[in-house]
Amino acid sequence: MTIPYGRQSIDEDDIAAVAAALRSDWLTTGPAVAAFEEAVAVVAGAPHGVAVATGTAGLHCAVFAAGLGPGDEVIVPPITFVASANAVLYEGATPVFADVKAGSLLLDPDCVEDRITPRTRAIVGVDYAGQPCDWDRLRDLATRHGLILIDDACHALGATFHGRPVGSLADLTVFSFHPVKHITTGEGGLVTTADPAMDRAMRRFRSHGIGATAAHREAAADWRYEQTALGFNYRITDLQCALGISQLRKAPAWLDRRRALAAAYDRDLEGLPGVRPLAREPHREHAYHLYVIRLDTTRHDREAVFRRLRADGIGVNVHYIPVHLQPYHRKRLGTGVGLCPVAEAAYEGLLSLPLHQSLTDDQRARVVDRLAAALG
Repeated sequence: MTIPYGRQSIDEDDIAAVAAALRSDWLTTGPAVAAFEEAVAVVAGAPHGVAVATGTAGLHCAVFAAGLGPGDEVIVPPITFVASANAVLYEGATPVFADVKAGSLLLDPDCVEDRITPRTRAIVGVDYAGQPCDWDRLRDLATRHGLILIDDACHALGATFHGRPVGSLADLTVFSFHPVKHITTGEGGLVTTADPAMDRAMRRFRSHGIGATAAHREAAADWRYEQTALGFNYRITDLQCALGISQLRKAPAWLDRRRALAAAYDRDLEGLPGVRPLAREPHREHAYHLYVIRLDTTRHDREAVFRRLRADGIGVNVHYIPVHLQPYHRKRLGTGVGLCPVAEAAYEGLLSLPLHQSLTDDQRARVVDRLAAALG
């Protein structure tokens, strides 16, 4: 059986929580949604949380709430999933790619500063693999240039920067609850903010641009509603949020397990030539959504190592192909090789090893054993 790089953990408490929601009066837009929003906002250290259908929907909500649109430029890193840049395009703004730091592959504030123009309106930082960006530097740049800060924290629930939780560091922070993430709602996302106006904007946007919810109209015994913006159906269900509430109770223990596995991988890899984990930046508590290694491409063929490991039942993956090299972005934005040389060079040797809270020590040992064999 293949050891996957990531997977959900579901127990009887989770199943019972979903069953209870099924037996309730509300299957969507009901009390479980509000309870989940409040619970995640507490963990994230934020006053407001808006739950939505996916992490991508959360990014789109954040871009909308930030007021970004045609003519605006938004700085994003290339080492991320395509949704980080696509959400900018959804609202007609233009993503501008700034390179990453060589060791951690986090957005490089120096490169961000070089990319700022009079059209720049926002910066999207990505807490890649679960390690927070340098939010102090990014905040300083945002303050000096009058920019909005958006944290794509889809990898980073439970991470901290200088003791402050991810979710409280940017103007808008987006989390994902896909099955491979720290907790799952099946699919789902949530955006935190301290700005009540942005909170209200996202709540309208996730429901077709309509302010009054079904629950509000039911309570007021009124059928009237007004669409004040062009929104989308990005709502999340009570079934999903009931699962999320149950999962969130286990998140601290699961984070501890992920960190213990990552520390063990660090020790295991010390004796393997031409292999190193991503650099750890100071003053951060890593959430370890991913455990990413870099192969020395002068010694190892990443493609061959990947194929050998997959054949041996090790579900390695690669995170990510630089977004600016994707065919769509090349065609639409005119991007290409040479734009972000650090990211491009790093990509050639990236490999994600299995890491999730259900991974056993024996499975981790097998991953390392098979990796050593694949390296020759």
